[in-house]
Amino acid sequence: MQAIQLFSQGGPDVLELRDVAMPLQKNGEVLVQVSYAGVNYADVYQRNGQNPAILPCIPGVEGAGIVIAGNASIPSGSRVAWLSQAGSYAEHLSIPAWKLIVLPADVSTHDAAAAMLQVVTAQYLCETSYRAQAGETALVHAGAGGVGLLLTQILKHKGLTVISTVSTSEKASLALAAGADHVVLYSETDFIRAVKDLTLQQGVHVVYDSVGLQTYQGSMALLRPLGSLVLFGQSSGNVPPIDPMHLCRQGSLFLTRPTLAHHVADAESLKYRSQRAISWLRDGIVDLRIHHIYPLEQASLAHADLESRRTTGKLLLAVSSAARKCLTRSKHE
Repeated sequence: MQAIQLFSQGGPDVLELRDVAMPLQKNGEVLVQVSYAGVNYADVYQRNGQNPAILPCIPGVEGAGIVIAGNASIPSGSRVAWLSQAGSYAEHLSIPAWKLIVLPADVSTHDAAAAMLQVVTAQYLCETSYRAQAGETALVHAGAGGVGLLLTQILKHKGLTVISTVSTSEKASLALAAGADHVVLYSETDFIRAVKDLTLQQGVHVVYDSVGLQTYQGSMALLRPLGSLVLFGQSSGNVPPIDPMHLCRQGSLFLTRPTLAHHVADAESLKYRSQRAISWLRDGIVDLRIHHIYPLEQASLAHADLESRRTTGKLLLAVSSAARKCLTRSKHE
């Protein structure tokens, strides 16, 4: 089978398409033919060295496909998705059955690959990391990114005022279309001053910050007393250690750095959060934006585009031969 492999950490060019052996099924696992794999910053961090990796490895943690060797709980032929399984940039993957989400008929395979990780992330961010309440004000950095757009929609459904930061006017339009009440172009405006003006100097109840190094100080400066900074990414670089006394002096702030793996670490948690995600999709509370689908062999281009911040919404890899043929056919129609 074909897969993307990492033999060293570095830029997008270290992603190599290789022929590799089929995975071996262990007890409790099922074999899946991967149709689509999601491209996420977690993959970038593994590739560039921000996160440790045992090399060589196959990157990717999210995808959707068809079970080709199932078991009693998930029979062959089932359409499934997953959001926390290493090695997803490959044509086949052996996955513990409890990690799989069986897809209902009204959720397409490529929508599931695009939605599950980011919608579940948005779910735990606003219902676990910080329980967002109607009448509050939230600041969402990278508001036109995949998670940012979804999080904005969910926060608006919950009755919050949402302020979004973006880098371009095109992204501002997308954030507004997702429901953001105010959008700040940080490339043109001091976002700290702008948000203070928008909130009449009161600040916000919560900041959802996936940018990290370039924004975290401003994020803390914009929180009301007892406010929460939810750092869930570091696209601009890692945040340095923070003195707890700084949180005290800023107003007894709360700081958390959640990650997906701890929120879907068992079957019960995964079932609850994925069902929340599917219900939001079905009810139209979240509207997916798939920015682009790349063939598997263009994984390096997908990473480069994601890191450039030129993208808005979700990036996918068409992995199986059927998905790649469908992608090629759609380009010529």
